[in-house]
Amino acid sequence: MQRTRALLAVCFCAGMIGALFNSLAAWLTGAWGITGFAEVAMAPELSQAWLYPRLVWGGIWGMAYFISVQGPRSRSQWIRKGLWISLLPTACQLFLVFPYTTPHGPLGLGLGNLTPLFVLLFNLVWGFFTGMFTRILWGRG
Repeated sequence: MQRTRALLAVCFCAGMIGALFNSLAAWLTGAWGITGFAEVAMAPELSQAWLYPRLVWGGIWGMAYFISVQGPRSRSQWIRKGLWISLLPTACQLFLVFPYTTPHGPLGLGLGNLTPLFVLLFNLVWGFFTGMFTRILWGRG
């Protein structure tokens, strides 16, 4: 039972680290003008008020990742599972957050036609780093 709780904590922390890399990717693509070049109005400002909620949500999605690796026999292919689980926050952002809590409409198309692609790519960054850091933090145990 203790190891299960430890793995849950590791997944939460790895999810937060994944969210940090996700946030840095989103900020850098905006700062470097990549989103602007693609005609997507996503150029966030790197600030504590923007970053902290993203880190907490990254940890929460890390607990969803925990479901895929909680069994001792399922502790393999950590990064691949992270990439698959990253589709959950992508779907949540595109189908719940954008249409119901922002004025950007379904799929966030109010920000630009390629918004769904950027959301998917940023969340794949989250999944990759969440899987990688879960594996690193958990070790061989």
